[in-house]
Amino acid sequence: MRLKKRIPSGREKDQKAIELLARLREEVYSENPSAARHAAFNLSWMQEDGFDILKEALFGTACRATKGAAAYGLRKMRGRMKKNGMALLEEGLRHSNEGTRQVCARALSLDKEAKRQAAQQHQQKQRQPDSQPQPRERFKPKFKISEISHKSLRERPRSSRRNPPEESRFNR
Repeated sequence: MRLKKRIPSGREKDQKAIELLARLREEVYSENPSAARHAAFNLSWMQEDGFDILKEALFGTACRATKGAAAYGLRKMRGRMKKNGMALLEEGLRHSNEGTRQVCARALSLDKEAKRQAAQQHQQKQRQPDSQPQPRERFKPKFKISEISHKSLRERPRSSRRNPPEESRFNR
């Protein structure tokens, strides 16, 4: 897909930042969903600039894989942009495009599920009694170390298996 050139917002500090944003923007629109998600995750760390690119990808006329990657990036926003990302996903529930509505609904349900599981794990940790970790026992070998005799094998008595059986009334 051929994208229009993005107008720099003025928040970029140097030319490398502008080039990085352009490269990540191209990757979000990639046909490869894995590469698009990876780029969206990287954009989620870039505050307003990443937010703008992900918003454009979610509400634009891109394919569903691109919209899904943008929703993933908005869901993974951290810090002060987390609330903005979630608000944008909720806004997407009222969008005119059916694909955008479905992607936003799925992203919000995944986020609610993750929050529910985190709360459940937190409750389980609180239920466990506060106990100190048990001190590790000292290492106990599984076998007994015995001293090796300095006698040669010829001087040692042979084991009973190697000796011929004693004479009995059956083997005369």
